[in-house]
Amino acid sequence: QVQLVESGGGLVQAGGSLRLSCAASGSILRIAVMAWYRQAPGKARELVAAITSGGRTNYADSVKGRFTISRDNAKSTVYLQMNSLKAEDTAVYYCYANRGISGGDWGQGTQVTVSS
Repeated sequence: QVQLVESGGGLVQAGGSLRLSCAASGSILRIAVMAWYRQAPGKARELVAAITSGGRTNYADSVKGRFTISRDNAKSTVYLQMNSLKAEDTAVYYCYANRGISGGDWGQGTQVTVSS
C-alpha cells in the first residue's frame, strides 16, 4: 500500500494552465499503472490519464492534446500538466496507484476550478 498526496490544484481562468503533482510515500517503480481521475459535482469519477511503468500513456478523449501525464520514478511522483483549461475541467482530481492484484490506492484529491 502507498499513500498518495496530490497538490497543485487551484483557481485558474479558462485557457490557463496548472500542473498537478502526486507524491507517493514509497517507491512507484513497480507500480504497474499510475493514473489521474476526476470527479465533478453530481457526476461519476472518470479516468483522465494513465501511465504505465514502461511509460505508455492513455488519455480521455476530452483531454487529449491538452493534458500530459508523466512519472518520475526516482522522486516517486506523478504529474499532470493541464493546458488550455476549460470550465468543464472543473473537478476534484484524484491520483490513483494501480498495484494490480494487490489492489489500488487513492489520494485525497485536489480541487481544480476553471473560471470562464
